[in-house]
Amino acid sequence: MKKPLFVFALIFSSFSLIFAQKVQIETSMGKIVVELYADKAPITVANFLRYVDEKRYDGGKFYRVVRMDNQSTSPVKIEVIQGGLQSDSTKMLPPIPQETTNKTGILHVDGAISMARGKPESGASEFFICINAQPELDFGGKRNPDGQGFAAFGKVVKGMKVVRKIQKGETGQPGPTNAFSNPMQLLKNPVVITAVRRVK
Repeated sequence: MKKPLFVFALIFSSFSLIFAQKVQIETSMGKIVVELYADKAPITVANFLRYVDEKRYDGGKFYRVVRMDNQSTSPVKIEVIQGGLQSDSTKMLPPIPQETTNKTGILHVDGAISMARGKPESGASEFFICINAQPELDFGGKRNPDGQGFAAFGKVVKGMKVVRKIQKGETGQPGPTNAFSNPMQLLKNPVVITAVRRVK
């Protein structure tokens, strides 16, 4: 599975040298436009665009928001909103190799879009958007104990007001708590992703 995806990524990345692909995420709270950097993160961008082109994200959700007031158990604080398929495994594709920030140069700045993951190379469908710069999510950062950071692959170019509005949503769901995940970060009313499409 990895070889065809990698070949596709290389082909796609050649076009990105001319212009970066934009994608519009339509939500029940407004639109977010992200610019994807396939020349720097070809595998991650190709994977994300496959979800987009196959309409796998349609009907998905932004379901988790991390703020300074809802991560008391986390040793390293961050601010992000997370979206994707959540528990709908029927639409999920196999995990991809992780393109770390020390290789891509795409850092977790304000508005960066990146792949969510647990263990290394487990990123598949879930993604997050940074609110303010989050250097602890870069390679060598301390948010994840393995030090590999997360795979950023683009940046919001329109709609950060929507991102910040989503982050302010009321949170709190029953469930277990650990050092890096907290039910208090789950939105009581998840924001529906109605459609995700390429912008020509």
